[in-house]
Amino acid sequence: MTIKDLIALYEKKKEKFGKEAYRHISNLLREAKAQHKKDFQGDDHEQSWRAFKGKNLEKLIEFIIVDEVRSLGLEVVNGNSLERTNGENLSKEMGLVKRNLLIDYGKFGSHLPDVDIIIFNPKDSKIVAVLSSKVTLRERIAQTGYWKIKLASDEVTKHIKVYFVTPDEDGTLTIKTPTKKGRAIVEIDLDGSCVLSETNIEESGKVKMFDKFIDDLKKLIR
Repeated sequence: MTIKDLIALYEKKKEKFGKEAYRHISNLLREAKAQHKKDFQGDDHEQSWRAFKGKNLEKLIEFIIVDEVRSLGLEVVNGNSLERTNGENLSKEMGLVKRNLLIDYGKFGSHLPDVDIIIFNPKDSKIVAVLSSKVTLRERIAQTGYWKIKLASDEVTKHIKVYFVTPDEDGTLTIKTPTKKGRAIVEIDLDGSCVLSETNIEESGKVKMFDKFIDDLKKLIR
C-alpha cells in the first residue's frame, strides 16, 4: 500500500461521486486500511497503519488541491521536504520559501512550524497559506493554533493564513453550539478549517466544507 494506491482509490471515488468525492475520504481510508492489513507483515498493524495514514493523508490532500492551486498561479510544496533538507540542498526558490516561513526564537535559533502543505507564489516565493491535516482535531488542533499565533507575531510572517484540513471523524466541527474545544480553537485562533466529511456541518466564516477552500484562496490573492 502506497500513496499511489490511495490516489487510485480516490480516483474511483471521483468516478462515482464527482466533485463530492472529497466527502468520502473516511470510507476511502477504511478501504485502504483493509488492504494495508492484508499486505502487512509484523506484530502491530494498528501502529503501522496510524503512521501510514498520518503520512499519506497530507499527500492525498495535496494531490486533490494541487491542480486548482496551480490554476491560480500558485504552487504547492510539502512541509516535510523543507524540514528534511538543509539550505545547501534546496533550490533558490525553495530556500526563499523556507526563509519566508521560519519563526525566530532569538538565541534559540529559527525553526519551521509543523505544517503539512505550503501554498506560495512562485514569482516571489511569498507564502499565502499553510495547511495542517489530521483525521481528527484532537491530534493536532491546539498545536496548529500555537503556530498561527507564532506566525502572526512576526512582521515577516503575519500575513500567512493557517488552515486545518480534516475528515473530522470525531465530529468536533459538526455543530456551532454547544461548541467543542477544537471548534473554539478554529473559530478564534485559526484562519479556517476545511472538512472532508459525509456529514453536513454547521458552517461559519471559519469552518466550511472542503469544496469552499479554493474560493477562499481566490479571495486571499485578489
